[in-house]
Amino acid sequence: MSEPVPFRPSDAARWLTVPHGESTKYRRGVLGVATGSDRYPGAAVLGVDAAVHTGVGMVRYVGPTRATDHVLTRRPESVSGVGRVQAWLVGSGISAPSLDDLDDATADAFRHASDDGVPVVVDAGAIPLVDLGPLAVLTPHAGEAASLLGESREEVEADPAAAALRAARQTGSVVLLKGERTHVVTPDGGVALVASSATPWLATAGAGDALGGVLGALVAGRQGAVEAAGSALTPSDLAHLAATAAVVHGLAARRASRGGPFPITALVEQLPGVVRDLAVDGDAA
Repeated sequence: MSEPVPFRPSDAARWLTVPHGESTKYRRGVLGVATGSDRYPGAAVLGVDAAVHTGVGMVRYVGPTRATDHVLTRRPESVSGVGRVQAWLVGSGISAPSLDDLDDATADAFRHASDDGVPVVVDAGAIPLVDLGPLAVLTPHAGEAASLLGESREEVEADPAAAALRAARQTGSVVLLKGERTHVVTPDGGVALVASSATPWLATAGAGDALGGVLGALVAGRQGAVEAAGSALTPSDLAHLAATAAVVHGLAARRASRGGPFPITALVEQLPGVVRDLAVDGDAA
């Protein structure tokens, strides 16, 4: 693998899918979300909220009753239940050794995520529960990557770029390894990117849930566009979209922070402005 290439806001601007006069909510991308649980409904709320604020055409949320109620209260424009989607986001706020340990609705959504043939954004907790491969993007932090690789966290943190590549080769999926510098790599090592637009204040509960929503929205939007053109996303495309999500997420965090702590809901509120600046100006301060 060559040295990771820095991925900047101006690079991210080129990977946004901007609506046009012929756009509909379906052509803009529909994201299926199977996240959260009765114990952690907030993970579902943050992921869905972030996806909506990033600009996806529609969200279909599938999960247990308590999480569904929280999601629809926060984002009433979301639709509850399985249906046709352009991408899936799965796993945040879920920890289960097998599908049999999930509620029926979530287990059904995970089966669709494995079988629908569309890209899947996979939080580390869902790695054993869905089929991985070239259409999957995994989003572990260092500890989760260490568990996946059977290594120590110290080994992962000593060389995160190499650890991301090992995880990508092991799973056959694109890997976004979260950290102070976010590394994104394809399984063949042909694309290796690094984003560093975040702030240390982003090391807080819920940050990964929001990142998943941002990435899911970007992937669903791009998948909707390539479907309309009769094409398909590649692992290279997914890697660039993952790096774009890291940049958008990081810039929103900096705006929410202004040098101090912030709740993740404040980051979510900054997402439309970041997307606007990247889409209209081609960059963002």
